Parts: sequence; C-alpha cells; structure tokens
Amino acid sequence: MESIPGQSSPVSFRNRLQALSMGVKLIVVCGMALVMAIPAFFVDSLVDDRSKRAEGVASEISEHIGGPQTFLGPTLVVPYSIPAENPVSTPERGDYLIFPVQASANVRTRTEERHRSLFRVPVFQADVKLDADFDLSSVPASIPSGANLDWSHAEIVVGVSDTRGALADATLTTPLGTAALMPAEQVDNFVLGQENHHLKLSLFGMGAEGLVNGGQKFHVSSLLKFSGAQKIAVLAYGKTTRVVAEGDWRNPGFDGGVMPFRRSVSDHGFTAEWSVPFIARNVRAQGIGSSVSGLDTTAMGVSFVEVADPYQSVSRSLKYILLFLGLVFLTYFVFEATTGMRVHPAQYILVGMAQIIFYLLLLSFAERIGFAWGFILAGAATVGLLSANAGWIFKSRLQAVRAFVIFSLLYTLIYLLLTLEDNALMVGAAASFLAVAAAMYLTRGIDWYGLPASKNPDAAGGRI
Repeated sequence: MESIPGQSSPVSFRNRLQALSMGVKLIVVCGMALVMAIPAFFVDSLVDDRSKRAEGVASEISEHIGGPQTFLGPTLVVPYSIPAENPVSTPERGDYLIFPVQASANVRTRTEERHRSLFRVPVFQADVKLDADFDLSSVPASIPSGANLDWSHAEIVVGVSDTRGALADATLTTPLGTAALMPAEQVDNFVLGQENHHLKLSLFGMGAEGLVNGGQKFHVSSLLKFSGAQKIAVLAYGKTTRVVAEGDWRNPGFDGGVMPFRRSVSDHGFTAEWSVPFIARNVRAQGIGSSVSGLDTTAMGVSFVEVADPYQSVSRSLKYILLFLGLVFLTYFVFEATTGMRVHPAQYILVGMAQIIFYLLLLSFAERIGFAWGFILAGAATVGLLSANAGWIFKSRLQAVRAFVIFSLLYTLIYLLLTLEDNALMVGAAASFLAVAAAMYLTRGIDWYGLPASKNPDAAGGRI
C-alpha cells in the first residue's frame, strides 16, 4: 500500500510512537526503581528484629555468667560525721574517699564463644590484678567543714559491676597479710554517671585501721577472677593510673572514655596499654562520696566483638538499595534500547523482586556462614538468575553473557562499597557517574521525541 502524499506512513508512525515511548519508558523505569525501594524498608525491619533477638540472647547468656564487667581498684573509704547544730537534729554522716596516688592494673582474659540457636556470644574469663600505692600525708584536704573522720572504721574497698561473674573469692594483700574481701560495711555500692546512663558498682572490702595507723604510705594489691560477656573495663581509680590488658581474642574493640596509647592485635590475640594522668582523670584525689560520680568517663575497656556483625553489614548494604536497583534497571533499559526489543514493566518488577529477595538470602546465609560467604552465595544466585532472565527476555545468549558480566561487576562494586568504608562514597559516586555516562553513550542514537525527518532540527542542520 502506497502512502498518501502529505501523510505519514504506518511504518513512520510506528517508529515515531516507538521512539516517543522509549522516553516515557525511561521515566517509568526510574519511577519503578523508586517504588521497588519501598520493600527494602520491610527487609530492614526484619534485620532489626533479628539483631534485637541476638542482643536478647547475649543478655540471657550474660545473666548466667556475668555481663559487661567494670572494675574499681582499691580505694580507701573513711566514714565521717558532722555534729548537729542543736540537740534535736541528728549528726550528718557520709563517706570520705581517698584514691591511691599511683595505681596499676593488669588484666588477662581467655575467651570462648557460647552458641544458642544461630546466635554466638563471646564470653571471657579474666584474671585481674589491681595495685595501689596510698599516701595519706595530705589527708584530709577536701573534708567538709566541721567533719570528723572515723579512722577506726576505715575500709579499703574494691568495686565490680556484676558479681554474678565471680569465679573465686577476691583477695587483698597488704603489709599486714592477705585476706579475702567481704561485702563492704560502710558503703555497699557506688553509682556513677547520670541517671539515664549510670554504672552501679558493688563494693567488697576489709578493715584498714591497722594500715592507716601504721604509717602515711602503704601498698595494697587485689586479685580477682571473674567471668563476663561482651566487654571488660577498669576505671582510673588512682591519681595516675596505668592499665595493661592482654588476651587471646583476635578482634577486640578498644572503647570507653580513654583510648590506649599502645596496642597490638594479631592472630594470637591482643595487648593494650593505657595511662591516665591526674589532669586527664578530672576527678579529685580525695573527697566525699559524690566525688566518684565522674569516674565512669575514665573507663579503659576492651570489647569482644565479632569480626563482622552480619546484621550491621546487611543493614549497611540496604543503604545502597536505590543505587543498586537503579543500576540494574538502567542496564535492562540500555539492553532494551540497543536491541529494539521491549521489556514489559511487569518484568522490571520481577527483576526488582529478585534483588529484594537477594537481601533475604544474604541475611539468612550471613547468620550461618558469615557475611562474606553469605554475600558470595546470595550474589552468585542472584546474578545467575538476572543473567538468565536477560537471555530469556531478549532471546539472546549474547545478552545473557553481557548481563552476567555487568551484574557480576555490579555486585562486586556493592561488596567493595561495604568493605571500603572511608572511600565508599567516592567509589560509589564514581561508579554511578560512569554507569550514567555509558548509558548516555549507548542511547545517543535514540530520537527521544520521535519527530519526522522534516521537523527534526538535527536532520535539517538546525539546533535544539
């Protein structure tokens, strides 16, 4: 059939409609990528739920062996009283604290993993040696006005945050000998920090009347054997405090109010050293009971953490879901534009669903075999499916091979973004730029307006 002069032929009309539909299709594909990112929030909620379950298991195990442990080294506690102003009133009573001028702690830990269902919790046994050198020549320097110290009831106390982890009696060695510590008589606990985030220490002690009467300077040493989970820390209990910690855990985290000035981590374990001078402690060398409230900020601690928390890693990978979906959809669209074959929006939705299921596979595998191997298995399955799907849609093995190469690079990029951390933003931005540039180049021949040659400015030598 010949076309009527002045009218577009059916073929020309179809070409215009096809070209125009590609521009609309790109907008629709971008919209679908945004919509398909919504189910990722449900996956993120599932990750959060599993993470809370793991925390619950850690708490359950901690209830039996002791949770995070924090220690306070030997501290001298002397009760005081302030006489009443009149016979009707009662005397004011309190405790006067004297910290050692020099303190040193040595912590040795042995770790193992406790399993419950799919969850693993690092637990430890610790031998803790706490040394203290006291000098009473400047005592009392910060006593309340009119107060009288009762040296006959003075105690040396040692604090621990969770007594359920005690594996043996705590002992205190003084110039007068060695004795087992008993629950403190004068004060049974210290509460450190703020009300909404406080640390409570149970105190054990022994009478110190013989020590304080024997001279102004003396040395004491305490030995403790405790179990716990997740974290161990020592407070800066001296004017100047030095702490050395070592253990067999290969992936420690060093946290708390003070960071170690020297640390070493290897396949055999770790060693760390801290030193806190008096000016950095920000707590008086002696004073009334409330003066210890700021000691919680001086904790020198080691956390026993997994190399890669699977829940944290999966949650981080979900933050790239929009980039991930966009690049996969863009790849399918470029295939569609360059081959001339059409991909139905329903097929884009199936591709998006495959990527959402990838995260479910990743989560389930990571809980059992770790994040790295879980990503490899889930990624390999998803890349294989998306590549085969490209071959089915475009009816071409060549397109399937191209899709396999592109999606393999894409999933490798996502994994690198999760491991690079500091450079993730730069690499992700550069990769996105290159992907868009490639799409621009490969679709440069498309007439997005679908105009006939006589009205196309480019065809007439004009400008847009």
